[in-house]
Formats: sequence, structure tokens, C-alpha cells
Amino acid sequence: MKIRTGLVGFIVVVQTILCLSHLLLYETWTFSPSGDQAAGPLWLRIALGILSVSFLVASLLAWRYTGMLVRAIYKVAAVWLGLLSFLLLASVLSWAAFGFAWLVGFPANFHAIVEALFAIAVAAGICGVFNASWTRITRTTVRLANLPEAWRGRRAALISDLHLGHVRNGSFLRRIVADVLKENPDAVFIAGDLYDGTAIDAKRAAEPLSQLTAPHGVYFVAGNHEQFVDDTQYLQAVEAAGVRVLRNEKVEAAGLQIIGVPYLHATHTEHFASVLKGIGVDRERASILLTHAPDHPQVAEAAGVSLQLSGHTHVGQFIPWSWMARRIYRQFVYGLSRIGQMQVFTSSGAGTWGPPLRLGSNPEIVVLQFE
Repeated sequence: MKIRTGLVGFIVVVQTILCLSHLLLYETWTFSPSGDQAAGPLWLRIALGILSVSFLVASLLAWRYTGMLVRAIYKVAAVWLGLLSFLLLASVLSWAAFGFAWLVGFPANFHAIVEALFAIAVAAGICGVFNASWTRITRTTVRLANLPEAWRGRRAALISDLHLGHVRNGSFLRRIVADVLKENPDAVFIAGDLYDGTAIDAKRAAEPLSQLTAPHGVYFVAGNHEQFVDDTQYLQAVEAAGVRVLRNEKVEAAGLQIIGVPYLHATHTEHFASVLKGIGVDRERASILLTHAPDHPQVAEAAGVSLQLSGHTHVGQFIPWSWMARRIYRQFVYGLSRIGQMQVFTSSGAGTWGPPLRLGSNPEIVVLQFE
């Protein structure tokens, strides 16, 4: 009952924010500085009204149903949500520019400002859609103390946050798998959020993973989107494709310790520390921790881990959320960083959540070379 009440409350808050956001767009577009403001055209009010509820309705449908129609509705609503973020920023900038012009006595044309900034916002959104579909290969060298000789000069691929669901599905995963195989990695790490959490044939979507092979193994840990509810169907689908799912455990690969801690077991510092203690990391040997989010790297460092591999942040995907992501995760938001004796690599991910847009962050497959 508490969960249901909390969900209803969350939906009400989100929908209220979306309605107010669309109201701001409407008022910005129809505002007249001369004071003779008239109501906007009926079609605009109807369109914005429908769009204001589109993403929430599409998301609720996506949690329960699949099929071409639901996927189409969800994609349109998701793209619009991304454009809305840019248009809201353009609205705020329009009012700020007009207010500054009024203060200094400059005769600015408010609607000309709005039209120009809205056009830029739409163009940015379109660029973001195209950028989100262009997966890059990011290469980096990692030097680990006590690295086994068998791993020197070896490479591993890191992929995360594919978010298979109503926007991206098995065909997207097949392309990612093909790109990874071209790199001939010695190991492959999948750092969670393979699935979006929406209704999907989990086993069918994961089938391309059966083609993903590497001499020292392919490993997966669950992310928050797999663990919104019971993650059994997702983990079984990944295992059926021949991938090793790590559940608070350590495996050996040519002398290298590979550790996997799922998202829910790494969210609270005390529990995370207890899990790592139970696993028993050998501080005198090199180790890699695969965990979805870079939330508590200090805990892994204290446990003696050499390298943590994560995703989750998406680097915010696009402005203004990228500013928030950088403020939350700071130096761990993206790329290779260090805390004490441990290094952390956070990937921006290969897919997207919600709006299929990226601006200021790129979808990627990471290739790590060990020295």
C-alpha cells in the first residue's frame, strides 16, 4: 500500500511539473509586451495539452505492453521530452534577455528573441537525436599495480546502459556486439542497465549476446533498471546467452580478480563494504570491480580494489541534466579518475534513457588496454 501511494504521489508530482513546463512554453510563445495579448490558437493549446501528458501516458503503457503502436507512441513522447528540455531553457533565456534589454532601455523585439532561441533549441534537439545513434569507440590505457603478466598488453571492452526496450532493442544490441567483436577484446564487461525496465521479451532481446565471446570471459552485473522490480527474468535471459552474471562474487581470470556487485548491493555504504569484505579481495593482487554506478568509490578503495568499472551517469545525456550529473558525481561522472590507490572508469554508456538524445555526451564502447 505504501509503495502504491508513493507511486501515485510521484506520478502526480511529475505530471504537475510537465503541465507547468508546457504552460511556460505557451505563455512565452504567446506573450505580447504591448499588453494586447490574445489567447493563442486553439490547435496550439490542444497540441501542448496532449504533449504535456504524452510521456507519462507512454511510460505507463510501456511498463505493461509492447508492440509497434506502443513503441511508436513512446518514441515520439520520449523525443518530445528531450526537445522540451531545450525549449524550456530557451524560454528562460528569452525572458532573461528581454528583461535585461528592458532594464538597459534597449528596444528588443521579444517574439523575435523567442523565435530565434526556440529555433536553436529545436536544432539542438535534432542534433542530439542523431548524436545518440552514433556509437564511438573510446580507447584508454590503464596501468595497474601487481597486474599479472598474462594481462599485460591485453584489452577489455566495457559497455553499459544499452537500455533495451521501446526505443532500442535486439537490432541495436547486435550492432554493439559486432562493434565489440571487431576490437578482439580479451574480456568483456557489461556494467548494468542492459534493459530499460519496460515490457520486453527479455530472452529474445538478449540473444545477440550469445555471439559475444572473449578468451577471459564476458561478465555482467545488474543495474538499477534491471532491479526496479524482480530482476530474475533479466538475469536468466543474460545467462541463457552465455554471459557470466556476477552476484556479489569474485572469479579468477588468468590471475586477475574480477568482482561483481549488483546495483542494489552497492547503494548503501555499510552494506557495500560488508559485501566486499565477504567476497574477500586480495589487496596484494590486481582486481577489477564491476558495479553499475560510481556512487561510493571510497568503499571499494578501502576494500583494496584496483580498478572500478561503472556506467549509470550517462554524463546527464544533454543540457541541462549534464550540469546536474557533473555536480552529483564530480570527477567520477565520466572517464578515468583516481581515488587513493584505486582507479575508476565511468562510461557514458551506449544507449539512452527516456529521450533518445545526447548533446555534450557521446554513446560509447570503451576499450581498456592494461599495462
